[in-house]
Amino acid sequence: MTTSGDCSVCDGVKRLDELPARERVAVDEHWWVSHGITAGLPGWLVLSPRRHVSCLAELTDVEAAELGRWQVRLSRALHAVTGCAKTYVAQFSEAEGFTHLHFHVIPRPAELSPENRGPRVFGLLGLPEERRVPAEGMDALARTLAAHLSGLPG
Repeated sequence: MTTSGDCSVCDGVKRLDELPARERVAVDEHWWVSHGITAGLPGWLVLSPRRHVSCLAELTDVEAAELGRWQVRLSRALHAVTGCAKTYVAQFSEAEGFTHLHFHVIPRPAELSPENRGPRVFGLLGLPEERRVPAEGMDALARTLAAHLSGLPG
């Protein structure tokens, strides 16, 4: 596995076994799923390749095929567990310290206000601690999602 010395995602991959439930919802040979730790929306997931890549074109064919399966599996799990109306999937990988390729898989609850729908949902990320989903809530949801995912076909 290739890593970059100043990559926060690669740093997390090195410590997967030590991370709390919220930061390791699911892991396989190539992908890692965590809850967005600065999100104000329960179930905001981040899907990252375990090896360091910075753009979609760098994925292997196997990783690309697994990416599609993961996105659908996570969407199904979020629908079942959170009751969301739909899920959004977005990929930018542009924030400082987060240029490692990653995908946001975001549950969009039916009651989400119109001003937070579509790309404006990113207004619910990077929030001050008092507006974030509490760590205990993220951990509980992560455990429920992990249990649900273990029962879904891969």
